[in-house]
Amino acid sequence: MTSGLWELVLKGVWVTVQLLFLSALLATGVSFVVGIARTHRLWIVRFLAGFYTEVFRGTSALIMIFWVFFVLPPAFGWQLVPLWAGTLALGLTYGAYGAEIVRGALGAVDPAQREGGVALNFTPWQRMRKILLPQAVPEMIPPFSNLLIELLKGTALVSVMGMGDLTFSAKLVRLALQESAEIYTYILLIYFVIAFLLTRIMRRLERDLKAGLGQGPTRPSRFSLKRDTAGLSASTTTGTAGVGAGVGGDS
Repeated sequence: MTSGLWELVLKGVWVTVQLLFLSALLATGVSFVVGIARTHRLWIVRFLAGFYTEVFRGTSALIMIFWVFFVLPPAFGWQLVPLWAGTLALGLTYGAYGAEIVRGALGAVDPAQREGGVALNFTPWQRMRKILLPQAVPEMIPPFSNLLIELLKGTALVSVMGMGDLTFSAKLVRLALQESAEIYTYILLIYFVIAFLLTRIMRRLERDLKAGLGQGPTRPSRFSLKRDTAGLSASTTTGTAGVGAGVGGDS
Protein backbone atom coordinates (compact mmCIF):
# COMPACT_ATOMS: atom_id res chain seq x y z
CA MET A 1 0.00 0.00 0.00
CA THR A 2 1.05 3.59 -0.54
CA SER A 3 1.85 5.98 2.31
CA GLY A 4 -1.42 7.81 1.74
CA LEU A 5 -3.43 4.62 2.21
CA TRP A 6 -1.48 3.72 5.33
CA GLU A 7 -2.23 7.19 6.68
CA LEU A 8 -5.93 6.53 6.11
CA VAL A 9 -5.68 3.24 8.01
CA LEU A 10 -3.84 4.88 10.92
CA LYS A 11 -6.52 7.56 11.12
CA GLY A 12 -9.07 4.75 11.33
CA VAL A 13 -7.10 3.15 14.17
CA TRP A 14 -7.15 6.46 16.07
CA VAL A 15 -10.91 6.84 15.60
CA THR A 16 -11.47 3.26 16.78
CA VAL A 17 -9.32 3.83 19.88
CA GLN A 18 -11.24 7.02 20.71
CA LEU A 19 -14.58 5.26 20.30
CA LEU A 20 -13.41 2.31 22.39
CA PHE A 21 -12.19 4.57 25.20
CA LEU A 22 -15.31 6.73 25.36
CA SER A 23 -17.79 3.87 25.07
CA ALA A 24 -15.83 1.84 27.67
CA LEU A 25 -16.03 4.77 30.10
CA LEU A 26 -19.79 5.05 29.58
CA ALA A 27 -20.28 1.29 29.81
CA THR A 28 -18.28 1.14 33.06
CA GLY A 29 -20.34 3.89 34.66
CA VAL A 30 -23.60 2.27 33.53
CA SER A 31 -22.41 -1.13 34.74
CA PHE A 32 -21.77 0.03 38.30
CA VAL A 33 -24.85 2.23 38.59
CA VAL A 34 -27.25 -0.37 37.22
CA GLY A 35 -25.45 -3.33 38.82
CA ILE A 36 -25.58 -1.76 42.29
CA ALA A 37 -29.22 -0.78 41.67
CA ARG A 38 -29.98 -4.45 40.97
CA THR A 39 -29.04 -5.18 44.61
CA HIS A 40 -31.02 -2.26 46.10
CA ARG A 41 -33.44 -2.95 48.93
CA LEU A 42 -36.31 -1.10 47.18
CA TRP A 43 -38.13 -3.28 44.66
CA ILE A 44 -38.90 -0.39 42.32
CA VAL A 45 -35.20 0.39 41.94
CA ARG A 46 -34.43 -3.27 41.27
CA PHE A 47 -37.29 -3.44 38.77
CA LEU A 48 -36.16 -0.39 36.79
CA ALA A 49 -32.56 -1.59 36.72
CA GLY A 50 -33.66 -5.05 35.64
CA PHE A 51 -35.93 -3.60 32.94
CA TYR A 52 -33.05 -1.58 31.51
CA THR A 53 -30.78 -4.62 31.54
CA GLU A 54 -33.27 -6.85 29.77
CA VAL A 55 -34.10 -4.25 27.11
CA PHE A 56 -30.51 -3.53 26.11
CA ARG A 57 -29.37 -7.15 26.34
CA GLY A 58 -32.30 -8.24 24.21
CA THR A 59 -31.73 -5.80 21.34
CA SER A 60 -29.14 -5.79 18.58
CA ALA A 61 -26.23 -3.40 18.99
CA LEU A 62 -26.37 -2.66 15.26
CA ILE A 63 -30.07 -1.76 15.40
CA MET A 64 -29.39 0.34 18.50
CA ILE A 65 -26.79 2.31 16.55
CA PHE A 66 -29.32 2.87 13.75
CA TRP A 67 -31.93 3.96 16.30
CA VAL A 68 -29.64 6.38 18.12
CA PHE A 69 -28.27 7.90 14.91
CA PHE A 70 -31.35 7.98 12.67
CA VAL A 71 -34.44 7.79 14.92
CA LEU A 72 -33.61 9.54 18.18
CA PRO A 73 -32.24 12.89 16.85
CA PRO A 74 -35.30 13.86 14.72
CA ALA A 75 -37.55 13.20 17.71
CA PHE A 76 -35.69 15.87 19.70
CA GLY A 77 -34.79 18.19 16.84
CA TRP A 78 -31.02 17.73 16.94
CA GLN A 79 -28.37 15.58 15.31
CA LEU A 80 -25.59 13.53 16.88
CA VAL A 81 -22.21 13.26 15.25
CA PRO A 82 -21.28 9.63 14.48
CA LEU A 83 -18.67 9.46 17.27
CA TRP A 84 -21.13 10.39 20.00
CA ALA A 85 -23.93 8.32 18.52
CA GLY A 86 -21.65 5.28 18.47
CA THR A 87 -20.44 5.99 22.00
CA LEU A 88 -23.99 6.27 23.31
CA ALA A 89 -25.27 3.15 21.57
CA LEU A 90 -22.30 0.92 22.42
CA GLY A 91 -21.90 2.26 25.98
CA LEU A 92 -25.55 1.66 26.87
CA THR A 93 -25.64 -1.76 25.20
CA TYR A 94 -22.47 -3.18 26.71
CA GLY A 95 -23.19 -1.47 30.02
CA ALA A 96 -26.22 -3.74 30.36
CA TYR A 97 -23.95 -6.79 30.15
CA GLY A 98 -21.50 -5.21 32.58
CA ALA A 99 -24.31 -4.57 35.06
CA GLU A 100 -24.84 -8.31 35.38
CA ILE A 101 -21.12 -8.77 36.06
CA VAL A 102 -21.29 -6.21 38.87
CA ARG A 103 -24.44 -7.73 40.34
CA GLY A 104 -22.96 -11.23 40.28
CA ALA A 105 -19.68 -10.13 41.88
CA LEU A 106 -21.47 -8.26 44.67
CA GLY A 107 -23.68 -11.26 45.31
CA ALA A 108 -20.62 -13.52 45.59
CA VAL A 109 -19.18 -11.60 48.56
CA ASP A 110 -19.39 -13.60 51.78
CA PRO A 111 -22.62 -12.69 53.65
CA ALA A 112 -20.58 -12.54 56.85
CA GLN A 113 -18.88 -9.44 55.45
CA ARG A 114 -22.25 -7.71 55.11
CA GLU A 115 -23.18 -8.74 58.64
CA GLY A 116 -19.89 -7.32 59.90
CA GLY A 117 -20.72 -3.99 58.28
CA VAL A 118 -24.14 -4.00 59.95
CA ALA A 119 -22.51 -4.83 63.29
CA LEU A 120 -20.22 -1.83 62.84
CA ASN A 121 -23.29 0.35 62.25
CA PHE A 122 -22.24 1.21 58.69
CA THR A 123 -24.80 2.76 56.39
CA PRO A 124 -25.67 0.80 53.20
CA TRP A 125 -23.44 3.12 51.16
CA GLN A 126 -20.56 2.70 53.62
CA ARG A 127 -20.94 -1.08 53.46
CA MET A 128 -20.90 -0.92 49.69
CA ARG A 129 -17.90 1.42 49.49
CA LYS A 130 -15.72 0.02 52.27
CA ILE A 131 -16.59 -3.67 52.34
CA LEU A 132 -18.36 -5.01 49.27
CA LEU A 133 -16.81 -3.16 46.34
CA PRO A 134 -13.14 -3.61 47.42
CA GLN A 135 -13.70 -7.37 47.51
CA ALA A 136 -15.94 -7.61 44.45
CA VAL A 137 -14.00 -5.43 42.00
CA PRO A 138 -11.00 -7.81 41.58
CA GLU A 139 -13.44 -10.60 40.72
CA MET A 140 -15.02 -8.38 38.04
CA ILE A 141 -11.80 -7.85 36.10
CA PRO A 142 -11.68 -11.15 34.11
CA PRO A 143 -15.28 -10.91 32.81
CA PHE A 144 -14.84 -7.17 32.24
CA SER A 145 -11.74 -7.98 30.20
CA ASN A 146 -13.77 -10.27 27.95
CA LEU A 147 -16.48 -7.62 27.68
CA LEU A 148 -13.91 -5.01 26.70
CA ILE A 149 -12.65 -7.23 23.87
CA GLU A 150 -16.23 -7.71 22.69
CA LEU A 151 -16.69 -3.93 22.80
CA LEU A 152 -13.56 -3.50 20.66
CA LYS A 153 -15.02 -5.82 18.05
CA GLY A 154 -18.37 -4.06 18.35
CA THR A 155 -16.81 -0.74 17.35
CA ALA A 156 -16.70 -2.05 13.77
CA LEU A 157 -20.49 -1.64 13.65
CA VAL A 158 -20.22 2.16 13.54
CA SER A 159 -18.91 1.94 9.98
CA VAL A 160 -22.56 1.72 8.86
CA MET A 161 -22.90 5.42 9.81
CA GLY A 162 -20.01 6.35 7.53
CA MET A 163 -17.77 6.95 10.53
CA GLY A 164 -14.09 6.78 9.60
CA ASP A 165 -13.12 3.99 11.98
CA LEU A 166 -10.71 1.17 11.19
CA THR A 167 -13.30 -0.97 9.39
CA PHE A 168 -14.60 1.92 7.29
CA SER A 169 -11.04 2.91 6.36
CA ALA A 170 -10.37 -0.68 5.32
CA LYS A 171 -13.35 -0.57 2.98
CA LEU A 172 -12.02 2.59 1.34
CA VAL A 173 -8.56 1.10 0.91
CA ARG A 174 -10.05 -2.09 -0.55
CA LEU A 175 -11.95 -0.05 -3.12
CA ALA A 176 -8.80 1.87 -4.00
CA LEU A 177 -6.62 -1.22 -4.39
CA GLN A 178 -9.29 -3.64 -5.63
CA GLU A 179 -7.65 -6.16 -3.30
CA SER A 180 -9.38 -7.74 -0.31
CA ALA A 181 -6.95 -10.33 1.06
CA GLU A 182 -4.08 -7.99 1.84
CA ILE A 183 -5.99 -5.16 3.48
CA TYR A 184 -8.31 -7.34 5.55
CA THR A 185 -5.35 -9.40 6.75
CA TYR A 186 -3.72 -6.20 7.99
CA ILE A 187 -6.96 -5.14 9.70
CA LEU A 188 -7.27 -8.51 11.44
CA LEU A 189 -3.73 -8.15 12.77
CA ILE A 190 -4.38 -4.59 13.98
CA TYR A 191 -7.50 -5.66 15.88
CA PHE A 192 -5.56 -8.57 17.39
CA VAL A 193 -2.73 -6.32 18.57
CA ILE A 194 -5.17 -3.90 20.21
CA ALA A 195 -7.05 -6.76 21.89
CA PHE A 196 -3.78 -8.33 23.10
CA LEU A 197 -2.63 -5.05 24.66
CA LEU A 198 -5.99 -4.60 26.38
CA THR A 199 -5.79 -8.12 27.78
CA ARG A 200 -2.33 -7.53 29.22
CA ILE A 201 -3.43 -4.25 30.80
CA MET A 202 -6.48 -5.88 32.41
CA ARG A 203 -4.40 -8.78 33.74
CA ARG A 204 -1.94 -6.35 35.30
CA LEU A 205 -4.84 -4.44 36.85
CA GLU A 206 -6.26 -7.67 38.27
CA ARG A 207 -2.91 -8.61 39.84
CA ASP A 208 -2.50 -5.18 41.39
CA LEU A 209 -6.01 -5.17 42.86
CA LYS A 210 -5.63 -8.66 44.30
CA ALA A 211 -2.21 -7.80 45.69
CA GLY A 212 -3.81 -4.86 47.49
CA LEU A 213 -6.17 -7.33 49.18
CA GLY A 214 -3.36 -9.75 49.99
CA GLN A 215 -4.60 -12.25 47.40
CA GLY A 216 -1.69 -12.00 45.00
CA PRO A 217 0.54 -15.01 44.27
CA THR A 218 3.41 -15.32 46.73
CA ARG A 219 6.75 -16.57 45.54
CA PRO A 220 9.28 -17.61 48.19
CA SER A 221 12.66 -15.96 47.76
CA ARG A 222 15.71 -18.03 46.99
CA PHE A 223 17.16 -17.11 50.38
CA SER A 224 14.14 -18.37 52.30
CA LEU A 225 14.07 -21.51 50.18
CA LYS A 226 17.72 -22.26 50.97
CA ARG A 227 17.11 -21.54 54.64
CA ASP A 228 14.13 -23.88 54.75
CA THR A 229 16.11 -26.55 52.93
CA ALA A 230 19.01 -26.15 55.36
CA GLY A 231 16.65 -26.37 58.30
CA LEU A 232 15.04 -29.47 56.87
CA SER A 233 18.45 -31.07 56.34
CA ALA A 234 19.52 -30.20 59.89
CA SER A 235 16.36 -31.59 61.42
CA THR A 236 16.67 -34.72 59.31
CA THR A 237 20.29 -35.20 60.42
CA THR A 238 19.35 -34.64 64.04
CA GLY A 239 16.48 -37.04 63.77
CA THR A 240 18.69 -39.67 62.18
CA ALA A 241 21.32 -39.24 64.85
CA GLY A 242 18.68 -39.52 67.53
CA VAL A 243 17.35 -42.71 66.01
CA GLY A 244 20.90 -44.09 65.80
CA ALA A 245 21.56 -43.21 69.42
CA GLY A 246 18.36 -44.80 70.46
CA VAL A 247 19.17 -48.01 68.61
CA GLY A 248 22.68 -48.06 70.09
CA GLY A 249 21.34 -47.54 73.60
CA ASP A 250 18.79 -50.31 73.20
CA SER A 251 21.48 -52.70 72.07
